[in-house]
Amino acid sequence: MGNCSTCTSKDKCSSKGESNICIKIMPKYGNVKNIIGVISGKGGVGKSTVTGIMATQLRKKGYKVGVLDADITGPSMPRFFGINKKRAEMMPIDDKNNFKFVPVETAMGIKVMSMNLLTASEDQPVIWRGPVITGVLNQMYTDTEWGDLDYLLIDMPPGTGDIALTVMENFPISELVIVSTPQDMVSMIVKKVVVMAQKVGVAIKGVVENMAYIECDGCEKKLKVFSKKSSEEHAEYLGLPLICEMPISLDLTEALEEGRAESFVADSPLYDLLFSALY
Repeated sequence: MGNCSTCTSKDKCSSKGESNICIKIMPKYGNVKNIIGVISGKGGVGKSTVTGIMATQLRKKGYKVGVLDADITGPSMPRFFGINKKRAEMMPIDDKNNFKFVPVETAMGIKVMSMNLLTASEDQPVIWRGPVITGVLNQMYTDTEWGDLDYLLIDMPPGTGDIALTVMENFPISELVIVSTPQDMVSMIVKKVVVMAQKVGVAIKGVVENMAYIECDGCEKKLKVFSKKSSEEHAEYLGLPLICEMPISLDLTEALEEGRAESFVADSPLYDLLFSALY
């Protein structure tokens, strides 16, 4: 908890206790100006990839950026940044076994905290029930040494379950970015997240339609893969502004597999163009 004057949601939040004290959970070790949640209604739409691209683009613009991998049971952000073989530190802060997490920094200086940076190896499963997962997420958020950040991006698990509700209700989210693919079935499921956010009172920036097309070699035509409908039509169904539509990119896939997605995105004019006006 903290003073409402320092909360990133102070202008649109009604969650105030006595004496104008914000009841949102605040990080203990650092000052975060903006917290952006990246979410979708279902898995496999590229939500973590979009989170990584956004973080890279923000860092490229000179902002101080952190990423919290809130998908505790299916974390993937270390893979995007090529830091999956590194481990976050647990630094003692007193003689009572209290500690704080020291995140792993990427090549560009993005601070990342993920469950896959805390387990012995990245393929070690986390077999926990909901309340434990929620408690660990809260600890990773509050007890990480974030320092001064302009943006903290939270890569959220898909759906409308415990983690999504915890982040939306308890964290001072500035706004959400929704990730979808241009398919009626996917749009229907993603709509549930949109309605949830509206009910909870969290602002939504817009929707990124991922895997919207493949660019034809030689002819430069956009070939639709999943639907004859346009990304604009799917965004209209969701009732959201269309941030951008992203193509299926084998080059990006290869960069992800080789652990160099961060540098690939930073050097790509395409992602400069797609996300230039986001923040």
